[in-house]
Amino acid sequence: MKKTFLARWRANFFTGLAVILPGVVSIGAILWIFGTVASFTDTLLFFLPRGLTHRDHGTGTMYWYWSLAAFVLTILLICGIGLAARNYFGKKMIEWADRVLLHVPFLNKIYGATKQVNDALVSGNKNSFKTVVLVEFPNPGTYAMGFLTSEDADIQMNPGEKLVCVYVPTTPNPTAGFLLLVPNEKITRLKISVADGLKYIVSLGSIAPPELSLVER
Repeated sequence: MKKTFLARWRANFFTGLAVILPGVVSIGAILWIFGTVASFTDTLLFFLPRGLTHRDHGTGTMYWYWSLAAFVLTILLICGIGLAARNYFGKKMIEWADRVLLHVPFLNKIYGATKQVNDALVSGNKNSFKTVVLVEFPNPGTYAMGFLTSEDADIQMNPGEKLVCVYVPTTPNPTAGFLLLVPNEKITRLKISVADGLKYIVSLGSIAPPELSLVER
């Protein structure tokens, strides 16, 4: 039976959509990230006249090429800070800044929490995320992948019961998630690295570690 013109047109449309959609979404995400980052990095060009960097004689938005220049300048500054942080005097300056920020009321709560998440997700601090685990969440019979963050929760629901802290990140954004207090015997430890676990979560499960099925209690 021959397809009608409308059926062929619809099949071609959805085939073409499947081909171009990943590229369109990727480009849109890059443009959104660039625009979001540019709103912060544009301030680095404060030393230049607004009439030079902005449209409508300084009253409009910044020209895209100046936003790109500010973005590149930000990358260079971050690299410079990273280079300085790798030597003795740079480390001492960072430690001094940490102490100052951690002693400022209210700000120390935000800075301390952000620093801990950064150490775990960005810096790869092995003391933050210890082991990749499976826990029953959000309902019995369904499992979520999480990270064992502490084996001593200092809370006991029942005598002799040991609770552990498990962080279950959301996907594909692992910086948000849930902190669960789970009985130690209710978690399943996976024989995969924290890096492989994060990769699995961020990729929506499409990049599975080669030994994901090997587990231990």
